[in-house]
Amino acid sequence: MALQQSKPSITPLRILRNSTNKTVMVKVKEGSEFVGKLIMTDPTMNVVLEDATEYADGGKDVVAKYGKIFIRGSQILYISIDYTEARIRQASSS
Repeated sequence: MALQQSKPSITPLRILRNSTNKTVMVKVKEGSEFVGKLIMTDPTMNVVLEDATEYADGGKDVVAKYGKIFIRGSQILYISIDYTEARIRQASSS
């Protein structure tokens, strides 16, 4: 019986942890978007952002600017980990 070699699994949590110290965008269930530097995350996908800005209306209107914020994993709709690159591509195509 041959042993199967398993590939290291790439999980969403691992991808998120590899995004520490990068600018991310977190969309929460109530509709707001928060953009900031990802400082930490935990197994329940709670996140801490630094130098965070809250946006409304699809990222058009700045609601508030914060130092550090904690966002509960259960309130997160999605997280964009390549947020800065996506904004640069979007600006260059306009």
